[in-house]
Amino acid sequence: MKATDPGRLSPSLRHHEFGDGAELAEALATKVGAVLQAAIQARGRALIAVSGGSTPKRFFEALSEQEIDWDRVTVTLIDERLVPPENERSNHGLASRHLLKNHAAAAHFIPLYAKAEDAVAAARIAATRIEGLGGPLDVAVLGMGTDGHTASFFPGGSRLAEATDIDCPLSVIAMEAPGAGEPRLTLTLPKIVEAGLIVLHIEGTEKKAVLARALQPGPDADMPVRSVLRDAAEPVEIYWAP
Repeated sequence: MKATDPGRLSPSLRHHEFGDGAELAEALATKVGAVLQAAIQARGRALIAVSGGSTPKRFFEALSEQEIDWDRVTVTLIDERLVPPENERSNHGLASRHLLKNHAAAAHFIPLYAKAEDAVAAARIAATRIEGLGGPLDVAVLGMGTDGHTASFFPGGSRLAEATDIDCPLSVIAMEAPGAGEPRLTLTLPKIVEAGLIVLHIEGTEKKAVLARALQPGPDADMPVRSVLRDAAEPVEIYWAP
């Protein structure tokens, strides 16, 4: 069981605080849009993985209005519930409604969900899709739960140790956990932390307090977000608003 060294974490974080969620959404959309456009200019394409939940909706809406070369952008997901896109709990459906519209309607979307016999089989299909993208992600936008989970790295997760192993050979893994609801598919730690820009987007005083606890010494299994904060290749950008 790995324990976090806070001395390694603090220098690897950049904090950005905003007056409210709308201000945060606009600032984050501008930042992400600039990084994607720079990637397009550098190599002709850009890759971004985004998270689900209620927090990113305003950010998705703002990002969809960014005037970049969206036809050269591929969007995928950090994690997904094992439900079809028409299900109200689908992250694919959320991204379709709030991000893949306006200018961003021209983007290419790679889903994690696939109809399969079980979550493990669906994860294999998703891994083939993700590995087919080539190269690291340019942007990974993460959220965090009040239990300290990020992606589908849940405390008590069925394959948490494997998914958060920096040497995990898989790009996508199936996960079940008491707090997860449906079986999940998630990008693994090495796929996330190699991204050029890693954002932890959190809102509310409770989430800020959870992050403060995650920065204290303790086992990763108790607060799995610690694994990202520790192993990110680039400083993690914390975007927070009340």
